Amino acid sequence: MKLSEEQLAQFERDGYILLRGFVDKARCEAILAAAKEEIEARTPPIETEGEYTGSNNSTLRRLRQVYDRREIFREWMTDKEIRPMLAQVLHDTPVLTLAHHNSIMTKMPSKSTESRWHQDRRYWHFENDNLVSVWLALGEERMENGVLEFINGSHKLEYRPEQFDTDTSFMTGLPENDALIAKKVHYDLHEGDVILFHCRTLHHAYDNQTDEPKIAFVYTVKGASTKPIPGTRSAEYPEVVLEV
Repeated sequence: MKLSEEQLAQFERDGYILLRGFVDKARCEAILAAAKEEIEARTPPIETEGEYTGSNNSTLRRLRQVYDRREIFREWMTDKEIRPMLAQVLHDTPVLTLAHHNSIMTKMPSKSTESRWHQDRRYWHFENDNLVSVWLALGEERMENGVLEFINGSHKLEYRPEQFDTDTSFMTGLPENDALIAKKVHYDLHEGDVILFHCRTLHHAYDNQTDEPKIAFVYTVKGASTKPIPGTRSAEYPEVVLEV
């Protein structure tokens, strides 16, 4: 399975592409059931809302290092059907990096927080920016429960350091930033939808204002020729080559 020329052009132009219904219902439900068991157990490593916001909020935000937790997680992260698409957007052999994302993401009812505007590359250390995040919706995602919003074409723009805060989040309240944020777009996601987005594409998500948790799966791939910088966290974890 490959992206059409139109789809590939959209990714190059906007910095992301939506693949509707890419994963079937049975597989999504199996992944979700395993995720819920891991969420209930809270087995480390995890990230809490408090770690993200600098507060005492102990609500789970994400399960980390999920590749090593369950075979069903590894099977999705090494899925053969999506590999040709990843090769197309990377223009290279895709390689799964276990150092970043590799996560089950949650937004819990009432206690979740907004995910600030950012680029995924903010904490990553590679020789270049040829990395793509793969987001799988395991249920309905909409504005009320914190669906992702993007800024089209933001992966191609150049930014000044002053446009980001000390946590490398894209700051609101600056005229030049707010003008970009005003152009934000989002798409309601359904179970099995997948979004591929460039590591420089600005995105964020509001908190969950519903009575049900929102749970999604995200991992990251890079081009085989994109090397991590030695001595950084990006170089500390194994990689998995996804031959096409």
